Amino acid sequence: MIPVSVLTIVKSRQEALRNLVLGLDNAECYPAELIIVNMNEPESELVSEKFPVRSFRFDDAEKLPLAAARNFAAKQAAHPFMIFLDVDCIPAPNLVEQYFNACQQAEHLWIGPVRYLRQGATLETDFLSKMGELSTPDPVRADLREVNYAFFWSLNFACSKKVYERIGGFDTRFTGYGAEDTDFGFTARKRGVELSVADAVAYHQYHASYNPPLNHFEDILTNARTFFNKWQKWPMEGWLLKFVSAGLIKWENDKITIIRRPTETEVSQALKS
Repeated sequence: MIPVSVLTIVKSRQEALRNLVLGLDNAECYPAELIIVNMNEPESELVSEKFPVRSFRFDDAEKLPLAAARNFAAKQAAHPFMIFLDVDCIPAPNLVEQYFNACQQAEHLWIGPVRYLRQGATLETDFLSKMGELSTPDPVRADLREVNYAFFWSLNFACSKKVYERIGGFDTRFTGYGAEDTDFGFTARKRGVELSVADAVAYHQYHASYNPPLNHFEDILTNARTFFNKWQKWPMEGWLLKFVSAGLIKWENDKITIIRRPTETEVSQALKS
């Protein structure tokens, strides 16, 4: 074991969580602990014979308190270096060691590549040994060695507790889905924390998703306004433009006005096959 805490936050993703634990069980170096924070649901009962697993329940008035739950997880971490993995991510066997070496090398905010597993990949026999061939790279961030702060993502990142505290954690004014990780990246830049890439690959498990994410329409607009008020720049511009094209919002310079909310049919049609 090496002195690293792996942290993940969970909401209704138990099968994905089991695969994340399997990935850590298959690691070349084990973390000193896995911290699981369950958002508004019972603590996980998953265990590992390879490393301690500590589960917590985090209750909040928000249905999906992503920012607050990550901050809560960081407070539980007992070790000087932290790896944050989205519950849908399965770590590559060398991910823990790669991040540990990177964090020892420099007090940076480190992110790793993400590859997307195809549908049904985790049902394949011995899928952990075949994740490379069963996946494709992220279409936007593939092969980037220098990453713009606007491209920071919370799916797969690591830093020391000292760096996390310097950034100030995630801003809990962001509630629900959208922009809280971009804000974290912008805050890191403002506070002089360098963003770097580690060769720590995570494999994202397939699940149904929406394009645009009309299922998070209200959260996206609320968080977009919060982000603009803080940074004088709009986040998630691609999604906002799609909302404009669908006749859902009016977007003018420093103001977004809801024209109408998406219908159930529009939401279902946005679900990617």
